[in-house]
Amino acid sequence: MTLGRVRPRPHATRAAIGALAATGLLLTGCTSDPPAPGPSSPSASSTSTPAAPSPQPTSAVRGAPAELQQLIERVYAGSDLGRDANAATAKALAERTAAGTQAVPAGAKATIGSWFGTPVAVVTAGDDVHLAVGPKWKLVGGWWPSLGLDDAVVGGGPRWVLALGSDARRGQAIDRARADTLQVVGIDGKGGGGVMGIARDLWVPLSTGGKGKINSAMSLGGPQAQLRTVRGATGLPIEGYALIGFYGFVDLVDDQGGIPIVVPETVDASHARIVIKKGEQTLSGKEALAYARERKTLPDGDFGRSRHQGELLLAAAVKAKLAGPLAIPGALTSFSKVGKSDLSAAEMLTFAAALYRLNPTKVGRDVAAGPFGWAGSQSIVVLGNDARRLFTSFEDGNLR
Repeated sequence: MTLGRVRPRPHATRAAIGALAATGLLLTGCTSDPPAPGPSSPSASSTSTPAAPSPQPTSAVRGAPAELQQLIERVYAGSDLGRDANAATAKALAERTAAGTQAVPAGAKATIGSWFGTPVAVVTAGDDVHLAVGPKWKLVGGWWPSLGLDDAVVGGGPRWVLALGSDARRGQAIDRARADTLQVVGIDGKGGGGVMGIARDLWVPLSTGGKGKINSAMSLGGPQAQLRTVRGATGLPIEGYALIGFYGFVDLVDDQGGIPIVVPETVDASHARIVIKKGEQTLSGKEALAYARERKTLPDGDFGRSRHQGELLLAAAVKAKLAGPLAIPGALTSFSKVGKSDLSAAEMLTFAAALYRLNPTKVGRDVAAGPFGWAGSQSIVVLGNDARRLFTSFEDGNLR
């Protein structure tokens, strides 16, 4: 039996867009500040009443420590940021078309979090967004339409990150077990991207030596060995990895309030004794884990499981987009409590911001599959031409 490239189905794409709309309504109704009352519509006899003055800019940045606020003020003053900005951000701000000294726009707000002990911050000021890393605050990206800058600075593109899920049980180190989940998340730097699942039993050269199932590399040499193995198999220069275990995944999903998703078909997660019903819903941590791990009751087995994992990643990305960039530091903090990564704070912050800016209709999803075969007594998935073509098509950071 040969299973080649698994293409997204049209109804799955419509479901993702439906989830985007439904979740947007939920977030608007539950988390947005109520609109400020505006002036009543003038009657015919009062049309000459002067309009209320527009709010004036302020230098205050709510929630920002003094050093970060001063850095944001320097951006709007047109100051040379020197070492307080990375090269890409400094270059972009030097090309601003809005000249002269400005105050920080009214309503500016900061949220602070951490990425494995390194402070991270997102500051919004009107439609402008600033991305900063501490402890000595440095701008590492953002976007600034009020300054006449059209392009965002979020690390460029294409970029890829390897999302790993460990199958470690309680008491086991998550970075020395097999990889239960292998998903390559890509962005093209132009508003599009892709999520590519990799079949766990794909037979490839291992970075630790010899050949084996692709997911065995982590148990043999840790997540760095897994990353090198996936780089070698796909030919993609993946930046780094983000690793999480079963129990950390459950905690992370619950800490973030669940994952809103539209499930295309009912799934009987027999291993967990949980039924995930078809339709729009918000999955708890346990339900999301069951959905991500079930394979025995799926018609395409492990390939279907990889597809479900990609669906969860896309749903989480949609939720993050709807929550807005100020939610990014909190999400990074939550992951840092339960996961592992070799990505720096600047790399992860800009990648997360780039995911926020994705257009959901320009994000492809696919699974690197192949025909079944044997290596001695082991049942394997053969790395064939279909998977190789998929790797090649992902070289621009997008799956179409």
